Amino acid sequence: MIVGLGNIGDEYQYTRHNIGFQVLDALASASNLVFAPSRYASVAEYRFKGRNLILIKPSTFMNLSGKAVQYWLRQENIPLENMLVVVDDLALPFGAIRARAKGSDAGHNGLKNINEILGHNNYSRLRFGIGNEFGQGQQVNYVLGKWNPEESAALPKRIEVAIDAVRTFSIMGVDKTANMFNNK
Repeated sequence: MIVGLGNIGDEYQYTRHNIGFQVLDALASASNLVFAPSRYASVAEYRFKGRNLILIKPSTFMNLSGKAVQYWLRQENIPLENMLVVVDDLALPFGAIRARAKGSDAGHNGLKNINEILGHNNYSRLRFGIGNEFGQGQQVNYVLGKWNPEESAALPKRIEVAIDAVRTFSIMGVDKTANMFNNK
């Protein structure tokens, strides 16, 4: 299961905080898939090299993402080691990709809620760097802001790298994905 974190609603579309949605939307578009609204999420099924991946974009808003994650893990009977969460990360430069087998929420409310609902942080995540080019007290506006023109121009190539990382995770797991994509 691949979980792209983001917020529903037009006002959040194409914001830095919605990069998880953007990565899954690009993957779906390239594969002629359409997300269908379902319980707690929009869902699509993606086949890649003999693997069937459930793509979910929680419709619970970022701060309640854990509810959708828990429901779909149970609904599809997916082992935790087969889940990858795609999430924005302020601590990484724009476009940097980091795969990790587990880790802290680093102040990210979506990850924080997933950790609370699951009762641990032992799940894979693919962090997509959004940079931290904001002034004091401007973090929320920056995270919920639209990409600037330079970022928008570079974004499609960086999203392709993230999609390649998602595909690699599906066939090789998080450790090999990290070895291949971290610092790329």
